[in-house]
Order: sequence, then structure tokens, then C-alpha cells
Amino acid sequence: METSQREEQHKAAEQRRRELLEAADRVVLREGPGASMNAIAAEAGITKPILYRHFGDKGGLYRALAVRHTDALLAGLRAALDAPTNRRERVETTLDSYLAAIEARPQVYRFLMHPADEGQPSDQGFDVGRHSAPLLRRMGEELAQVIVERVDLGPDGEELARTWGHGIVGMMHAAGDWWLRERPFPREQLVRYLADLLWGRLATSGDRADGPGF
Repeated sequence: METSQREEQHKAAEQRRRELLEAADRVVLREGPGASMNAIAAEAGITKPILYRHFGDKGGLYRALAVRHTDALLAGLRAALDAPTNRRERVETTLDSYLAAIEARPQVYRFLMHPADEGQPSDQGFDVGRHSAPLLRRMGEELAQVIVERVDLGPDGEELARTWGHGIVGMMHAAGDWWLRERPFPREQLVRYLADLLWGRLATSGDRADGPGF
């Protein structure tokens, strides 16, 4: 009986947490980096102390939102990497998946990567680098795992795959950040330029014999 009650309480807490994150998403979509804990609490119909009880502080809320959006982004990247097409098109589709995601929700992207752009006085001291760097590392490791499982890179394949994984993520992040701010040309053009840059050894490396292919 006690176990059943604990399970129900846990489910209720998880459901409440999801509802609070959805409220936070709505505020972030409206206000971007200017989203404050006060505004999020008001959107959820609770007081700020209750919001703190669930997430601790803005850093805790940020991490929860970051995991939520990074999970969705990685799911899109995995789907693109599994697309039934040739390697060049798969590379372009993967790049486009990331760029389309940040283009579709620029306010969320800016909240996660540039909260200081419009930071409120109550948010001073929030260290974006301490929180955003693990997101990029996670994406780099995920991409490295895909590469090492699929591409035959020789005896140093694991080291090379990790280098490529983090390098590609860094390139996508930096180029996407610049492009989202300036919009100098259509997204499709940026995808093509970045794919050209990556295509060198990727074009000549074979698939691993025991892998799903790339």
C-alpha cells in the first residue's frame, strides 16, 4: 500500500514538473532571454517559492529546459542520420535538422545559449557557459558515437570520431549562431556550405563492415 502511494506521488510530481516546464516554455517563446522566474511562476499560476521548490533556482530550471530541448534536438538528429538516402544527403539532412530547430524556436535557443543578452536584474550572475557547455559536449559525444559505429576510420577511429563529433557540433553551433543573428542568406545555402566543408574525408571513408552504414 505504501509503495503504491509513493509511486502515485512520484507520478504526480513528475506530471507537475512537466506542467511547470511547459509553462516555462510558453514564457520563453514569448520573452526569450528576458524570461524571468517571476513571469514563469505567474504563467504556471504559482508563487516563485513553489517554483524554487521544484527547480532550486534559475540554473535548475535552465538545466531542466535544456535537457528537454536537447533530447528533442538529438531525436531529430538521430532520425536524420538514419534517413534512407546516400551519405551526402544524410550529412545535409543532419545539418539542416539542427539549423531548422534553432530557426523554428529562436527565442528558446537564445534563452539557452544567450540568457545574458536580455538578462533581468534578478538574473545577474547566471553563468551561461557553465550550463550550455555540457549541452554541446553531450551532442558532440552522441555524434561521435554515431560516427565510430558507422564509418571505417582505421586504427585511430575512436579518437578521430570524437574529434569529428565535437568539431562538427562546434561548427554547427558557431555557424548557426552567426546565421541566426544576421540571416545573410537562406538556410539551405548554409547547409550546402557546411556540407562542402565537411565532405573531404567523409566522402572517401568506407562504412564499417559490422555497422548500419553511413
